[in-house]
Amino acid sequence: MKLIPSVLILSVLMIITTNCANKTTPPKAEYSGKDISGQVSIVRDKETKEARLKIETEGKWTVYAGHSPEKIDMTTPVAEGEGSGEFSLHVSNTAHSYFQIVTPDGKAILAERHLPMEGGYNFRDLGGFRTQDGRYVKWGKLFRSDDLSNLTDPDLHYLASIPIVSIVDFRAETEVQKSPDREPSSVKTNYKLPIIPGNLANFQTAAVSSETLMTDMNRLLVSDTASIGQYKELFRLLQNPDDTPLLFHCSAGKDRTGLAAALILFALGVDDTIIMDDYLSSNAYLGNKYADIIARKPAIRGMFEVRAEYLSAALEQIRIEHGSIENFLTKVLDVDIQKMKDLYLY
Repeated sequence: MKLIPSVLILSVLMIITTNCANKTTPPKAEYSGKDISGQVSIVRDKETKEARLKIETEGKWTVYAGHSPEKIDMTTPVAEGEGSGEFSLHVSNTAHSYFQIVTPDGKAILAERHLPMEGGYNFRDLGGFRTQDGRYVKWGKLFRSDDLSNLTDPDLHYLASIPIVSIVDFRAETEVQKSPDREPSSVKTNYKLPIIPGNLANFQTAAVSSETLMTDMNRLLVSDTASIGQYKELFRLLQNPDDTPLLFHCSAGKDRTGLAAALILFALGVDDTIIMDDYLSSNAYLGNKYADIIARKPAIRGMFEVRAEYLSAALEQIRIEHGSIENFLTKVLDVDIQKMKDLYLY
């Protein structure tokens, strides 16, 4: 048996070590530096789905893109510029994209908050919200929307590219039959979790205002046993990674869905003010959907909008009955808050 000189072995090991050291790990998208999330956003046209960057800055910036936050190509920019404005991004209009924005002040991961659904109004990603401890909600995991019955084929293709895996439908059976969901091909399960808090069918003849009825309904959402059970099931699904990315919705995506979104953001440690702002933004997205009804019947405007007092009523009811929102989440809805944070925060 011929022995290999130890000097030769040492030389080979040094070459291997040097080569490994020279192979740097490709940079990954991240949040770092100053919080610039309030200065940058991605918007897409509802019909063409063209992506544009809105930015407020004085320095130079660079944008990179990919089909997931983990696979953003940090070697080739899709846009570069300097200063504030609105700028086109050269990415696919048929598939969902994620972006890394790099500025002298900081970095942020981006996607569109409002999804460009030609056949929908209130489709939103819960990603990108900053938590009280300085982390950020992951993009592309948690989605909220109004009904899916009018989605176009390009809409469905776009949602499949995310890909949406699960749908949670909070609507009553009568609502489902009237406007059945159109589902993207990526969906494995559509979970029917009907929430029917009280009977609002005769609101037009009721002696109380529509605002009072909506306030009472929001209290019922967190005190009615059946409703609580459905929210508990939602969180069970959210704590199973196999069921995400997940989209939850009702008819307008503002009340049953709005409360669900608020509870999720509370569980993740997002500030109360941010949660309320997100809740109220349904008014901007749903304006065109219900404009004709409101014009004909202004007295019931409160039924087709969200108001701060609606969500506040639900949160107040939770605190009265359970002491805190955290108690309600952990002791009633069986939410493992640390697990939620591990799953959904950067």
